[in-house]
Amino acid sequence: MLNPYPLQFQPEFKERVWGGRALEKFGLTPPEGPIGEGWMIADHANGTTAVVNGPLAGKGLNELREQFGTEWLGSKGVSEKGGRFPLLIKLLDCNDDLSVQVHPTDSYEGLPPGELGKTEMWYVLDAKPDAKIIYGLKEGVTPETMRTALENGTIMDLLNQVPVEAGDTFFIPAGTVHALCAGVLVAEIQQNSDTTYRLYDYNRPGLDGRPRELHIEDSLKVTSYEGAGATSMKTSGAEAGEWLQLATCDYFTVEKGIVSDKWDMSTTADSFTILIICEGNGSLAWNNDSDSLAYKAGDCFLLPANLGEYSLSGKSTVLRSYLP
Repeated sequence: MLNPYPLQFQPEFKERVWGGRALEKFGLTPPEGPIGEGWMIADHANGTTAVVNGPLAGKGLNELREQFGTEWLGSKGVSEKGGRFPLLIKLLDCNDDLSVQVHPTDSYEGLPPGELGKTEMWYVLDAKPDAKIIYGLKEGVTPETMRTALENGTIMDLLNQVPVEAGDTFFIPAGTVHALCAGVLVAEIQQNSDTTYRLYDYNRPGLDGRPRELHIEDSLKVTSYEGAGATSMKTSGAEAGEWLQLATCDYFTVEKGIVSDKWDMSTTADSFTILIICEGNGSLAWNNDSDSLAYKAGDCFLLPANLGEYSLSGKSTVLRSYLP
C-alpha cells in the first residue's frame, strides 16, 4: 500500500498575448514566447499536470483522482459536476493588460458541457510601481449602459480601476467584471474551469495577428450588476504562526501564513490541502518528521487528505487552500 506524501507537479504553461517571462524568477523553465499562465495543479481537458516527485512521478492528476479518489482527495475532493479535481491553481505573469472579462456561475445555461462556473481569487506576489487592476463596475451600471459603452468604445469609463501592491488579495465571485493589468504577478486559486467571457480587449491583435474573439452577449447575461460579493484586503497584518483568512466561499478557503519557526499542522479527511510558497524557503516535513522536502518561492504542493500531521519550517510566506 502506498503511503500518501506531498505531491509536486510539472506545470502546464500557456502562451498568452499578455504574457512575459517573469515565471522564470521562480526557477521554472517555461517554453519560449510570452508565457502568461503556469497551471501548477490542474485536472482539466485543456491542461493536466503530472507528478514530478516520489513513487507516483509521471502520473497525471486525473490518474491520481481515478486511482485514489476521496481517500487521498478527501470526502469533498472530487467535483460532483464533471467528476474532476475541483480547483485549478495558477501563477500568472501579466506583462500586458488582460482582456476585460467576466466568468459565469455553475448554473449558467450557456456553459460548455461538463464545465464548471468560475469563482476565483488572486494573491498579488509582485507588482511594479503604479500597477493596477480592473475590479468591478461603477455604481449604476446596467445592461443597457454597458452595451452602449461597448458600442461607442467608452467601456473603460464604467470600470473601477484599483492600484495594487504585493500582498494584496482579491476575491472574484462569478459575475464580477475584472482584469489583471500590466506589471502584476499573481497566484490564482479558482474553480476548475477554463470558461472566460471577454467584454473588451483593447482592439489589439492576438498571437495569430487577428483580433481575439469577444463574448458580448454571454458577458452581458452573466454580469452581476449589483455586485456578486467581491472583497479585497491588504495582508500586511499577517502574523507568524497564525493563518489569516483571505477568502472563503462554497468552492474554497484560502489563508495566508508566515513561517518563522517550525509550524505543526494537519490535513483533514474532508479535503486535500494546497500550499503555494509565495516568498522565502524552508522545509515541508511529514511522517513524524522522518520525510521532508525542501521548498522555495513558486513551489506548489498538493497534500493528500490522508497525509495527516505535517510541518513547515524556515522563513517563508505561504498560501493554504482547501475545500470548506
